[in-house]
Amino acid sequence: MNNEPVSAIPDHRPRATLAAACLGMLTLGVNGTAIMAALPTMRHALGLSAGELEWAINAYLIVSAACIIPGGKLCDRIGPRRICLIGLVLFAVASVVVATAHGPTALLAGRALQGLAAALSVPATLAAINEASQPERRASAIGAWAGFLMLGFSLGPLIGGALTHFIGWRVIFWASGAVMLVAAGGFAGASVTSGKPRGEPFDWPGFVLLALFMAALLSVLQALPTLTSAPAHALGFAALAVVACIAFVKLEISVADPLIDLALLRRSAFVRAVALGAIAMGSILSLLLYYNLDAQSPAGLGLTPVGAGLSLLPLSGGLLVFALAAPSLVRRFGARRALSSGTLLITLGSLAIAGGVASQSWTTLLAGLFAIGTGLALPYATAPRLALALLTPEAAGSGSGLINACTFLAGSIGVSAGAIMFAVAGLSGVMGLIAVMGLLGAALCRALPGAVSR
Repeated sequence: MNNEPVSAIPDHRPRATLAAACLGMLTLGVNGTAIMAALPTMRHALGLSAGELEWAINAYLIVSAACIIPGGKLCDRIGPRRICLIGLVLFAVASVVVATAHGPTALLAGRALQGLAAALSVPATLAAINEASQPERRASAIGAWAGFLMLGFSLGPLIGGALTHFIGWRVIFWASGAVMLVAAGGFAGASVTSGKPRGEPFDWPGFVLLALFMAALLSVLQALPTLTSAPAHALGFAALAVVACIAFVKLEISVADPLIDLALLRRSAFVRAVALGAIAMGSILSLLLYYNLDAQSPAGLGLTPVGAGLSLLPLSGGLLVFALAAPSLVRRFGARRALSSGTLLITLGSLAIAGGVASQSWTTLLAGLFAIGTGLALPYATAPRLALALLTPEAAGSGSGLINACTFLAGSIGVSAGAIMFAVAGLSGVMGLIAVMGLLGAALCRALPGAVSR
């Protein structure tokens, strides 16, 4: 068999590739947060228990976290445009599964399938526009890709709330599927590359152990409320998580082509930057889920889904504007000062939201939502770039996969930890948890470099 790489066929439609990638990321972002506004309605319509409600989010996140590194490796072996097409079409199919669900099983299956599709689409669309763009336009193309993802992430709560209130929650997923097919069409007509020749066998045992560790870790968090009444349940999952983690580390050290380059974890500055991005993702997903549950509850703010979405506009505005402004703010003030300010705003905004909800003060609540949106935007947009800037070009691919996996996993941890606090102390408990995470982020920022080198 000929192992020589086949030359890439030039892509004469870089604009079409960029448009299709940006449309896919916009839809992915909207879908990721629109479901937060719809979940209270979905909970009643599908008869979801508290645990199933968590897994409606975590099934997506945990599959994405486990599969995004293999997704990146598939791009290298098969070619990014083929993976783009597969991922976007698969997301459309998964959206139809969710849209037609009439019970928890179909919903969770559809959400897990969406997570797999996202794990393919995110690295593939980025690789595709990187491949298609001319060198002098590559930075702006990647900026547009990230900007559309952030735009979708910001608009999702309002779009989800409006569609749920005026038409029905299923329309969110029907629309997501339709738009993803349009985005996939942009890659179906583009030229393709063959990918790189096959090297070492794929690390399937490592993939299984990593997925097992992630699922067991989340199961521990979900079992904590029953620790005193049923300790064997939580302790069993904890033991499984420890065993899977140890086995995974030993395996990755021994294989020629590991799933994760564990040497990256010995770089303390890289780990701190990844942790900041993880804190931001865990905070925002926990906030969006439990704020919507409280805001749409008669015992809470008593808002409709569209009302809850409208109330989140200050958060969305702060998130979008300051995510786009983050590079210039970091250049002007330095990474340490900019991110320290952002993480402290997370804490202050959390306290203001808790106080505004408790006192029914809309002024305090809306100011807190804007503050926390601004605070979350800075580490969310900057930390991954800072982490990659600390690596050599040869380690950038492995580093990117690890960053994305940690971000998705942190989102799941935030949702599961938030569930415990929500059950104990309502939304105030969740905001207290996020406030502590903001302080932890501020502590991490103290050891960051003052500027991003590239």
